[in-house]
Amino acid sequence: METPHTLQQAIIFFSDADKCFEYAKNLRWSTGEVTCPRCGSDKNSFVQTRKLWHCKGCKKQFTIKVGTIMEDSPIGLDKWMSAMWMLANCKNGVSSYEIHRALGVTQKTAWFLLHRIRMAMKDATPKLSGGPIECDETFVGGKVKNMHKSRLQDGRKYQGQGNKAVVLGMLERGGRVKAQVIDGRKKPHIDPVITANIEAGSHIITDEFPTYKFLSTPYQQDVINHVNEYVNGHIHNQRYRELLEPLEALPWWNLHLG
Repeated sequence: METPHTLQQAIIFFSDADKCFEYAKNLRWSTGEVTCPRCGSDKNSFVQTRKLWHCKGCKKQFTIKVGTIMEDSPIGLDKWMSAMWMLANCKNGVSSYEIHRALGVTQKTAWFLLHRIRMAMKDATPKLSGGPIECDETFVGGKVKNMHKSRLQDGRKYQGQGNKAVVLGMLERGGRVKAQVIDGRKKPHIDPVITANIEAGSHIITDEFPTYKFLSTPYQQDVINHVNEYVNGHIHNQRYRELLEPLEALPWWNLHLG
């Protein structure tokens, strides 16, 4: 299946209605067998002029959008697919304003696209386990004193350094990454998130921040003291720091993490 590699290629590729439709169809039904999203029947007939199927099982019609995040949306398939491509391929994340400018839709429409796609991409996988698993926090957002008055009240609620949002991240070396916005850096903020995302008994690596000493769930824990060193053999959280750095430049109101 032909796949675009740059944003320019993606926009051109998905602007072709037939290519866009076939691409989306192959993604949804990768085996090539189209099944009804309502009854699961594979007995259907395709109406080429209207780009929809008539199910012979439940006797109802369905489009490629039915049963997906695109259902009941008047937004064209080309916009949906381009927005999905942007979010999946921009490693530093993408804002609704970027989608608005790139796709020529309103910012409100771009926010709607982004919100639904992020919900679909939300990590529902099991807890991280084994290890090593690097754990660390970062502060996201500009200084409160520099915020516009429309953002000022919300910005003051954050408990991080300089009233920035706090993001706790957990990286499974050679595996998955989980990140979550938390209200602060004390035990009631950090402890339940780590417990919910990392299996008990796993090997975790943290820095010297005191909260990590009092986690309620038992872990095999190594600590790297950044006062003295950043790397001691395999004991470090530098890999996760590399992933967190791009987040630190984001405004907190554009931060959407599970």
